[in-house]
Amino acid sequence: MLSIGAAFLVDLVLGDPPSMPHPVRLIGTYISSFEKYVRRLAKSELGTKAAGVFLLITTAGLSYLLPWSILRFAGRVNPYLYHIVNVLLMYTCIAARCLSDEGGRIYNALLEGDLEKSRKLLSMIVGRDTYSLNESGITRGAVETVAENTSDGVIAPLFYMFIGGAPLAMAYKAVNTLDSMVGYKNDRYLHFGWASARFDDIANYIPARLTGILMVLASMLLGLDYKRSFQILIRDSRNHSSPNSGFPESAAAGALGVQLGGTNHYFGKPVEKPTIGEPSRSMNKNDIKAVIRLMYTAAILALILFSILFG
Repeated sequence: MLSIGAAFLVDLVLGDPPSMPHPVRLIGTYISSFEKYVRRLAKSELGTKAAGVFLLITTAGLSYLLPWSILRFAGRVNPYLYHIVNVLLMYTCIAARCLSDEGGRIYNALLEGDLEKSRKLLSMIVGRDTYSLNESGITRGAVETVAENTSDGVIAPLFYMFIGGAPLAMAYKAVNTLDSMVGYKNDRYLHFGWASARFDDIANYIPARLTGILMVLASMLLGLDYKRSFQILIRDSRNHSSPNSGFPESAAAGALGVQLGGTNHYFGKPVEKPTIGEPSRSMNKNDIKAVIRLMYTAAILALILFSILFG
């Protein structure tokens, strides 16, 4: 528990320096290299699906076994070295500071009145078109991203750390990275990425629902509308193409009193999505700061809850 708390504090201080080697980047390199190689061999639908399963097994397996081996070696060398390495490995699995920084940069650009800069910054963390978005649309994209990734990037890694330490947390990050790289329902990845997408849904099933509940509690502590947060969580949590993302997004929408979802544009074409929450007011840049506070408070509550449950 002390190591997990220390890892969380290190993330708050350091974030994700771009110059520092990061395990997730290594995982991404492995996935890209594997795909280039295996696509030369797998031609049929069955073969492509089998290759996708093998990619999932090897990526998650290696992501578990390598940290486990490193920690075992460090423990044999020196117990203090073991704890230092353990904290550093777990720190790389947490993305709270990264989410805060990304959202904060968009907020600051909007504060300066620079819509062009804020659109560009948003385009780096979302898949939708951003070139025509106004302040409300930019804010909605940022709020949705921070809310959704509160589960994927913060609560879920902490959950798996408490269950299986750094190795299991790293395996989870591998599954999450697989989903973000190959888990698409398009012609290229429909068969190759189906196993990764399904397994990511399974891995996030419990953390996403816990995140929704923790956000309701966090909204109470922050003086936000926790009653509405709970109501929207119950009502709209399944108004999302993902079986999991709707839980943190609906809790956040209710707490802030805004509406998420709706129409987005991808490659110039409008895509209608179910709405989450109610448009009781127009969104503005301050909602980005509010959802960041919601994310941090939910993370601290998760640390307390998991310490009680798994301590």
